[in-house]
Amino acid sequence: MESDRERAHRAWRNADRIKKLSDSLVKIGPWGLGLDGVLAWAPVAGTLYSVGSGGLLLYEGYKAQASGMTLARMAGYMLVNSALSEVPVVGWAMDTLFRAQLMAANALQKDIEARHGRPETTVDAPSWREVGREVARPAR
Repeated sequence: MESDRERAHRAWRNADRIKKLSDSLVKIGPWGLGLDGVLAWAPVAGTLYSVGSGGLLLYEGYKAQASGMTLARMAGYMLVNSALSEVPVVGWAMDTLFRAQLMAANALQKDIEARHGRPETTVDAPSWREVGREVARPAR
């Protein structure tokens, strides 16, 4: 049976994957572009992706027992993102720049870190050699 801490850390890692996939596949200086920004230009696909990834982040937050305020903040980011997807051209451009999944995932990760600390393993962006690696952290 999984402990609350283990479940929260799994949610932290899943949120990390979602934010990288959604908003940071390609880094351009301080900005990043991911599936959310690219799919924003495909009207139905962009909205479906925004709603789906937002729902998954909220589910992870719920399972990790994030605070109500954190879940509300995450939902707010995702509602704005989904609303932008509905406005042709100008909304799509703004959706490309508005990194809602990144902000929602960061809110969830901060909530988890405050209650359970940071997870001991990190998952790097997938490469052809490895998907993840264990990181030894010194004892505090």
